[in-house]
Amino acid sequence: MRTDRLVAILLLLQRRERVTAAEVAEEMEVSERTARRDLDALAMAGVPVYSVQGRGGGWRLVGGARTDLSGMTASEARALFLVAGPASAATPAVKAALRKLVHALPEPFRVQAEAAASSLVVDPQQWGSSRVEHQLPRFLDELQDTVIRGVQVRLGYVDRKGTETERTVHPLGIVAKGPTWYLVSNTDAGRRTFRLDRVSSVDPTDDPVHRPDDFDLAESWREIAGEVDRRRTPLEIQAVCALDGISLLRMMLGRRLEVGGSTPDGRIEVVIRGHNEYALAGELAGLVEWLEVTGPPGVRDHLASIGNALINQYR
Repeated sequence: MRTDRLVAILLLLQRRERVTAAEVAEEMEVSERTARRDLDALAMAGVPVYSVQGRGGGWRLVGGARTDLSGMTASEARALFLVAGPASAATPAVKAALRKLVHALPEPFRVQAEAAASSLVVDPQQWGSSRVEHQLPRFLDELQDTVIRGVQVRLGYVDRKGTETERTVHPLGIVAKGPTWYLVSNTDAGRRTFRLDRVSSVDPTDDPVHRPDDFDLAESWREIAGEVDRRRTPLEIQAVCALDGISLLRMMLGRRLEVGGSTPDGRIEVVIRGHNEYALAGELAGLVEWLEVTGPPGVRDHLASIGNALINQYR
């Protein structure tokens, strides 16, 4: 982390020309003592930085010295901050360093770099269990660019029936759901998602996107994914599970499991979603050691029938 901090301090010096140890400490979220040590470390590493005493003093770069990092292009800055988004795979340390680094970018790059950090959500859990080859969609870069620049786009789109239409949408963010990519947009009909592998053409406009002030891509996608999951698995059953079986249920069921409160006997109330009663009973029959289904009655009947069949087969 210290190396990341030193780079951020160097860029901060380039942008502000003069900084105090207190300002560095506030920006880097460290103590003033640590900030002074970092500034001294830059000087010892050969960076032409020096301190000025007295009123209006602080730390400066000799002759306004520059580093190659400041030659970063706008597209390079955006690419860098794509990994700093809330749902990215970057480690917390990398995300923290990049968030600090963005404050030291030249002003023209800063807004789009910050937009890039919130333009993409990665949801690793794919729909269903089918294996699909991971492949980047054709118009991914163009659509992500419209999200970051905040401009509307005329979108050619082929629906699941093969019908092609064209519409103007307000891009709000890109989501990678397993191997499938989606564009989350506002439209005249409300918020909609579009599969990127069904996009047939992309024509950006100069018109600004109408983006809700409180919009959060990650939260919006959780709501969308939750609604899709509910439509795909309309049946809900109620059950109680032994505490040591909850982790197994989470592993097996993923988002189809909702964990509730404790019962007087120390078990945990759960709600499990599925496609139909018989399929869900078959899926849960092997968990009888931990799980007791309390309803609906049809699932309990199927479980009893499966149990009797197992006894007849294997006794």
